[in-house]
Amino acid sequence: MGLWTILEGFLLLANGLAILNEDRFLAPRGWSFSEFSAGGRTKSFKGQVMGLIYATQYMRVPLILLNALCITLKLVSG
Repeated sequence: MGLWTILEGFLLLANGLAILNEDRFLAPRGWSFSEFSAGGRTKSFKGQVMGLIYATQYMRVPLILLNALCITLKLVSG
């Protein structure tokens, strides 16, 4: 396992977090950001994970560019 494989894995994880829908998936399970921002429990593990989810959702455009770069490099290198 090389560095490139680890970076691809993180990119796939970021893609998975970026497509989670708050209304359909997160809110029914108690992972809504409005619940944690009002309660002030953002320092807990669950709050940190929710912050990571929302950060990846805001960074969708750079994720699209990184995916395009990764696909291009895979096509060129084989």
